[in-house]
Amino acid sequence: MPLPEVPASVPGGNVTSAPDTAPVVRPRPGTPSLPFPAPESVPTVDPRLTQALGKPVHGDSVARRTGQSIRRMSLSGTKESPEETRLARELQLPVSTGRVVAVTSIRGGVGKTTTAALVARTLQRFRQDPVLALEADAALGTLAVRLGAQSVRWSCAELARILTPSMHLMDISGYLVPLPDGGWLLPASQGRVGPPLDVPTYRTVTLALRRHFAVTVVDCETLPGEVARTAMDTAHARIVVAPMTAEGVGGTRVVLDWLAGLPHSALPSTIVALTSGAPDQHLDLRTATAHLRETGVGVVHLPYDRHLAGGGPIHTDLLASATRDATARLAAEAVQRAVHVR
Repeated sequence: MPLPEVPASVPGGNVTSAPDTAPVVRPRPGTPSLPFPAPESVPTVDPRLTQALGKPVHGDSVARRTGQSIRRMSLSGTKESPEETRLARELQLPVSTGRVVAVTSIRGGVGKTTTAALVARTLQRFRQDPVLALEADAALGTLAVRLGAQSVRWSCAELARILTPSMHLMDISGYLVPLPDGGWLLPASQGRVGPPLDVPTYRTVTLALRRHFAVTVVDCETLPGEVARTAMDTAHARIVVAPMTAEGVGGTRVVLDWLAGLPHSALPSTIVALTSGAPDQHLDLRTATAHLRETGVGVVHLPYDRHLAGGGPIHTDLLASATRDATARLAAEAVQRAVHVR
């Protein structure tokens, strides 16, 4: 069952006022006091820009949605397909210890954060145990915006300074952002320019938090950043996001060859998410997929989606049906590899 929100106060201090969207922390006995002032809640989108987002569009056109509705009506009462049953089963695979799925890319602007948000939201929807979305991007990441968080408060760096082995999930959850559709988020920053996330902070946070969550989806910085390399080396499964272009596929193949040289074999637990940034792609999907699969990785194509292209919060009900299907396959493959391949 999804975890309840934890009403809260600041550990070692007085109760502070916060927006309704920001959980307050109720400390358990023995929780350490803060060695620094408690951070204030900050909106993920400047209120002056919220009107600029406009009304989100549906990923499928009206004509396509109409055709899909007619097909659903004609198939009403039909059992789920074997593929749907398999995906649901893999998305809900039991885990004995927390698993980490790292998402990265070889350059920015190819849909890395969007892919991480889609995978995290899919797992949060299908799994009954807790799922964490963790932002590990040294730049000003947008994972909180994509996941629909209204505000952020605690970041990785601040939480790393107070984490102790004795802290329980109910202690920690008050420092995280509860997401609208379930699940939790820990951002890398409050959307301000500051010191970048470093490797020691990333290691501290992931080692302390992953035992409390069935799956942690990490939105990494782009390769070859140090945090991204560390995350890819230590994760149980990896997703490399690549654009459906000749340069994107070629550069990603180079990254896959690098992964083959890690201390333990990383390729069997790696999936490439091929993203289409435009409705018309000239690169042949079958050829691009075969070129990448030569290394032994899985490949899932995420098609162009009008809703995702608009930016802003992702609304699952507005995603194109092809996007939902592809995301389910990607998340299921990631969980399957994280559980069975190591």
